[in-house]
Amino acid sequence: MDRTPLYDRLTSAGARMGEYCGVETALAFGDAKAEYQTLLSGCAVYDLGWRAKIVLTGDDRMRWANGMVTNNVRDLAEGCGNYSFMLNAQGRIQADLYVYNMGDHLMVDTEWWQKSKVLELFDKFIIMDDVAVADISGQLTAVAVQGQKALAKLRALGLTIADDLEPLKVERMVWSGVGISVTRMASNVSQTYEIWLAAENAPKLWDALIAAGAKPVGTDALEMFRVAAGVPRYGVDITEKHIPQETEQLHALHFAKGCYLGQEIVERVRSRGAVNRHFTGFKVDGPAPNNGAEAQAEGKKVGEITSALRVPVNGHDETLALGYVRNESGAPGTKLQVEGSEAEVQEPPFKEALKVG
Repeated sequence: MDRTPLYDRLTSAGARMGEYCGVETALAFGDAKAEYQTLLSGCAVYDLGWRAKIVLTGDDRMRWANGMVTNNVRDLAEGCGNYSFMLNAQGRIQADLYVYNMGDHLMVDTEWWQKSKVLELFDKFIIMDDVAVADISGQLTAVAVQGQKALAKLRALGLTIADDLEPLKVERMVWSGVGISVTRMASNVSQTYEIWLAAENAPKLWDALIAAGAKPVGTDALEMFRVAAGVPRYGVDITEKHIPQETEQLHALHFAKGCYLGQEIVERVRSRGAVNRHFTGFKVDGPAPNNGAEAQAEGKKVGEITSALRVPVNGHDETLALGYVRNESGAPGTKLQVEGSEAEVQEPPFKEALKVG
């Protein structure tokens, strides 16, 4: 299995290592619940080596990429990005990714395990187009800094980041003689900054952030935060059986961008005004149910759980879950049954779990 470029640094720091999104990285450095609190109220630093980077060049790259994804790539300003799905002709989701306009190229960012599929789809649909695809995941990696104190710590390192840096806007700069790119993730529940840099320079940046007081965090805590924030993961909460509108990720769609693969289905759903089920959250009064567990009303399946974890909330642990529910049973506050426990439908994010203590 592939290892993140920070693997040696993470192991030397005592991290419990394991697989996440197709690579070996840090699962936890000790107490994952404490690391979760750092993500909210402190300054957490974590490895993003489980993200892959793909570069698109060629004169046709903007037009071609715009026809491959659900969002508007054609009109992205230089240095800006957005989130998209890739669909098949039946409108089913094949992958998710971010696309950034970096001027002379497009940068595609996706989870490492999705990389081979994305590259396969790209290769399949480049026919007579002037588009070249390069997987640079081994050369370019990323580190994230998150939490209430994140911006202050980054500025303490000499990074000139504006208070109002737009989400998914990429700023290029030089730190300690190293060229880096900084972007802020599109989140209304946290301050999260990604720093892209050459893989060989990642340990130097990691050490500097730790020396500045950032606390290392592993993916166990990130999963707690993801569920609390209500963010679905492709391959877990979103799969090839789903169409975009079911996932509630409408920020991945653009309805006036022109033709793209799967558009006919997306437009048909929009014109009809509804889907039969939708992505939502559940607060479960019991242990975390298994992924795939049925949500039932009066003994009848009306939904399913796709992610469930015990998450710290106001000094104690609660079971929070994500999944899908049929519209007629999915109003917030509706009580359902999941594996013998009561599950209340709650629209994410789970605000109590995200309060800064």
